[in-house]
Amino acid sequence: MRNAARGHDLVALRRLNTTVVLRALHRRSPQTLAGLAVTTGLSRPTVEAAVEELTDRGLVGEATEETGERTPGRPARRFRFRTEAGYVLGVDIGLHKMVLLLADLGGAFLATHRTEIDPGLGGGPRLDLLRHAIDAFVDEHAPSRAAVLARCVGVPGMVGGDGVVTTVVVPEWSGVDLGRLLAEDGPDRVLVENDVNLALLAERWQGAATLARDVVCVLTGHRVSCGLTIGGRLHRGRRGGAGELGMLPLLGLSTAQRALAWDGERLSGESEVAALARAADGADPRALAAVAGFADRLTPGIAALALAVDPELIVLTGGATPVGPHLLPLIEERLRPVTLHVPRIALSSLGERGVAIGAVRMALDQVEEDLLADTAS
Repeated sequence: MRNAARGHDLVALRRLNTTVVLRALHRRSPQTLAGLAVTTGLSRPTVEAAVEELTDRGLVGEATEETGERTPGRPARRFRFRTEAGYVLGVDIGLHKMVLLLADLGGAFLATHRTEIDPGLGGGPRLDLLRHAIDAFVDEHAPSRAAVLARCVGVPGMVGGDGVVTTVVVPEWSGVDLGRLLAEDGPDRVLVENDVNLALLAERWQGAATLARDVVCVLTGHRVSCGLTIGGRLHRGRRGGAGELGMLPLLGLSTAQRALAWDGERLSGESEVAALARAADGADPRALAAVAGFADRLTPGIAALALAVDPELIVLTGGATPVGPHLLPLIEERLRPVTLHVPRIALSSLGERGVAIGAVRMALDQVEEDLLADTAS
């Protein structure tokens, strides 16, 4: 019995040491065995055994890049975390469009696809469309479906801690655990999250909010919704509904997009909001009035969040960003008399891929948690 317990302890210790080495290479690659021993505090033989195991698992490989410098004697072998060892998929499925984004484990984007969706498409056919689009996209751009270690899907609605969706945008999805349904299609991790929360993660990762901790993100377009981070952490609320101010009719966010209606000239292939932005750039009075009307409708909701959270930054993202240069100063002007302090307001530069980028980030976080977990416990 004692020998069995000791054997179990040794196995657990080897797993822990392997995880420590993988964490070190994940943080910084490439490194030599000697460098890893210093970084981790483990002995050289222990590091060597861990690297061998991780190499067998396909997570670590030998770095072969030339530095251009030659030193006497045989150069030390250098090892790196293999970002190509797996892939993650980020998906944004809204009412009118779907965006898919494939990335490796280093967060490098490898392929993207966008398609329009009939806004009248029901919940069942919409789910079928999502499944088929994911399968076709992965088959085209990944070595195999098994190579995708995690998928994250952004949806327009609240997502509770149990994964159940509540949405008025696709009513048939309310009360449904979409993650569980999608997980039936493969062995990988499947996450489902509110789209504005993912847009906010994208801004914190690669966008306008990389240096801010208390942030409000306003997702604009066919609908308006809000998300927030407090102290650098996504604040979802008890049931995933934090920031859903669009539910309050008095604030006017649910109808704000109507102000962006534009019946003026549109170029071939140009969206309505892009045509409006072009007209506003040309100082068209009707276009400028439309943007001002949009600012009027957005301001009460933004002011409510500014007073409740006192953020250091507000980021505007989503489909209405083309009119952003005209919109931002109008919102700042309207916030001054109704708030104690006007936060800095920034415009997202991530475009329509913002939600999908945030989905990639969440999927990467899940894979990293799985790979770098302390498996000895």
